[in-house]
Amino acid sequence: MSYTHLDAAGHPRPQLVRDPDWRDLSGPWQFGYDDANAGRSERWMDPEVTEPFAGVITVPYPPESKAGGVQDTGFHPVLWYRRTIEVDRPGAGRRLLLHFGAVDYRAEVWVNGRLAGRHEGGHTGFSCDVSDLIDHDGEQVVVVRAEDQPLDAAQPRGKQDWRRDPHKIWYHRTSGIWQPVWLEEVPEEHVTVLHWTPDVAHARVRCRVQLSLWPRRPLNLTVRLSIGDRLLAEQRTPMDGQEMAFDVSIPALRHAQDLDDLLWSPDQPNLVDATVVLSDAADDTPVDRVGSYLGLRDLGWDDGVFLLNHKPCFLRFALQQGYWPESHLSASADELRRDAELAKEIGLNGLRVHQKIEDPRFLYWADRLGLMVWGEMPSAYAFGTPTVERVVSEWTEAISRDLSHPSIVAWIPINESWSTPNPALVPEQRHFMDAVYHLTKALDPSRPAVSNDGWEVSAADLWGVHDYTQHAHVLRERYGSAALRRGEIAERWPGAKRLLLDGVRHQGQPVILTEFGGATFEPAEGAAWFGYDTVGTEQDFADRLSALVAAAVDSGLAGFCYTQFTDTEQETNGLFTPDRRPKIPLPELRAILTRTRT
Repeated sequence: MSYTHLDAAGHPRPQLVRDPDWRDLSGPWQFGYDDANAGRSERWMDPEVTEPFAGVITVPYPPESKAGGVQDTGFHPVLWYRRTIEVDRPGAGRRLLLHFGAVDYRAEVWVNGRLAGRHEGGHTGFSCDVSDLIDHDGEQVVVVRAEDQPLDAAQPRGKQDWRRDPHKIWYHRTSGIWQPVWLEEVPEEHVTVLHWTPDVAHARVRCRVQLSLWPRRPLNLTVRLSIGDRLLAEQRTPMDGQEMAFDVSIPALRHAQDLDDLLWSPDQPNLVDATVVLSDAADDTPVDRVGSYLGLRDLGWDDGVFLLNHKPCFLRFALQQGYWPESHLSASADELRRDAELAKEIGLNGLRVHQKIEDPRFLYWADRLGLMVWGEMPSAYAFGTPTVERVVSEWTEAISRDLSHPSIVAWIPINESWSTPNPALVPEQRHFMDAVYHLTKALDPSRPAVSNDGWEVSAADLWGVHDYTQHAHVLRERYGSAALRRGEIAERWPGAKRLLLDGVRHQGQPVILTEFGGATFEPAEGAAWFGYDTVGTEQDFADRLSALVAAAVDSGLAGFCYTQFTDTEQETNGLFTPDRRPKIPLPELRAILTRTRT
């Protein structure tokens, strides 16, 4: 297999690609609601049972959406899906995997009436080995039960509303299957996890590999890294266990004055192609072969500055809800690509994907186009043991899935104390905030992490401030001092709560305006809430945006994140409309957002 990162476009798992191609199971599925929660007892998973599946839904779009073809936004906590597929039994030494990109919130999967697997967590994927459930060639029956309780406040849901109709800053729900479903045939011994962690300063890349099972014979693992026709490294290592981590030396990185064609950055998003081959140590026969890619870049922070490749990097972000009017949290590969392209076209160097673990197909385009991303965990809204268990489990899966994407430059497990509503008063909530920060750093020490973004900051490598003043002079007064880089903040309560919890001390963390702006001049008709302020005309909007961005750029801040990238349902305070039309001409928008310090 000759592989480059270009081959990964549109693949649901772009950093672990096999040949031949995967089989997409998107499209029409039989569908039914189970409001009485009787499906298990009535054996809806049996292949002969078809009556409950009277409807049709287009997977992977949710039933609440127009794109799904159902468009029912009411409370239906239990959903069932059914589909027949033509597939033969895998041959000797082969396995058949059924992958789900995301099912919100709990999922059970049956094939031919037999349980294939279960998963909990609405934003991360899972796989079922269905090989032993296919006892004949030809037609197979796949049944999925999804459970998404709208009133469970301890369930991580992000911006999905717990009320029937959207209110304030929360939106229509996305229940059930909402990312691709696909089949893949693999060798019995195959790579299941492949992580890349670059270390530019030491001219190396850390590679972590996990196999499907403990090796039954001596195996070798060969890693080949290249950019175009330029070979950067080739290394063979004995695979003496099910999991292994090792360093791959990159000699070309030692030439510190000749790195422009190697390093990943928003201005020059170079990607390194990787081929990983698992082979029999006795005769070198290939056992498994996968294509991947990575970006060579280092992240850091010091003296109040965010560092990319050991150089100051001013963050120009917008808050992106990752929501589409006809498909909600779900999106096509083309729509995901277009959002990344639009962000670059208006001069942004990043997006903060808000309260959503975004589809890997979007992260692929962020990697390829040079768009930095903050990875953020969807919040629950009631604190307790279930919240702790659920957030830790799903967040761990999210970091493992996305750790190798060079575009992700920070991790945000909690936003505005939503999963921990009173950390200043309830000690166990602050303990959890600090614990999930340290968990994040244990899983990935290469990136900055923030225990809580916006206010009530505790353990954090970055200090994120949410400040929705509509007056540019107030931003200048609060953040204009050079002392800000030393952690001296003029306003202790710039938002709804105080910025720093007791005992937090500045240790070089950059201060970033991670939410600000939010004005609208196109309020949603009849909406009870649509923005943080309303202006009268397109020119008023441009003037307000220009003044606020100028104040942020001229300050001692290390960057900004404007609220928000697109209008989203009743929250009509975007730079773009819901169908991605700019509120002001693109050249003018770009000129405002790329303004340099005066």
